[in-house]
Amino acid sequence: MTRTRSLRSVGRWSAGAIAVVFAYLGYVYLTLPDVRQLGTTNPPTTAFMELRAREARGHGKEPRRVQRWVSYRRISPNLTRAVLVAEDAAFWQHEGVDLEELQKSIELDWARGQLLRGASTITQQLAKNLYLSPSRNPVRKLRELIIARRLEAALPKARILELYLNVIEWGDGIYGVEAAARTYFGTSASALGPRESALLAGAIINPRLLNPAKPTARLVRRQQLILSRMGGVTPPPEPPRDGPEPPAPPPVESVPPLESPAPGPPDTELAEPPAVAPTVAPA
Repeated sequence: MTRTRSLRSVGRWSAGAIAVVFAYLGYVYLTLPDVRQLGTTNPPTTAFMELRAREARGHGKEPRRVQRWVSYRRISPNLTRAVLVAEDAAFWQHEGVDLEELQKSIELDWARGQLLRGASTITQQLAKNLYLSPSRNPVRKLRELIIARRLEAALPKARILELYLNVIEWGDGIYGVEAAARTYFGTSASALGPRESALLAGAIINPRLLNPAKPTARLVRRQQLILSRMGGVTPPPEPPRDGPEPPAPPPVESVPPLESPAPGPPDTELAEPPAVAPTVAPA
């Protein structure tokens, strides 16, 4: 009799725990952002930009932000190729999540007992930049995966890449490829050559420590690797638009004096990009 009551108690607790988990997962799903508006609207800011602004104010500084939105057709194909090589060689093959890389990441993190290895696609990075924090919280990661799948379902690949290249961090207060091209090379995003593009792409992994205008030996090695593989990648073609191009947010140039950055820890994530077979856009 006592054992029967114990089993019933365990069963009730288990059912309650499962119900709580499902309720929480339902809450997570229902509170996800509607990404469909990104098809016709360019975001004026992102969660990551707001985080950087709060960090600056927390240190008693004025936030830096330099950003000039450019359409996909005004971004050099050299840059799009270089970024695909450096950040997401399987961009054409996945639907927001690279399951093979995700499995490797989970297995390595499990073996280490820590959440260390990154396996984020460009679409996942965009989801994190737009809506989430950079924390390694498992719930945050789950939200990132779901948002990435939603982005791929709602937007063409070229639009995903356009958004990504306009909002990612490329230095202290420098956001997007147009601001980066003008800051580091004194040119526009449309005029970037292969070598400049490879330097910019190589710096994405640690943009606050890697300066494309003054590349370290490690960044130069990444540049050479990226250059050697750019010919095997085809960037997404610009898709036909049903309506007018989304209006670009006005240029932002909030630039207080920049202090020399303190030396940071060694960048342990600067692994060589994996070798990839030539990737061709689907017909």
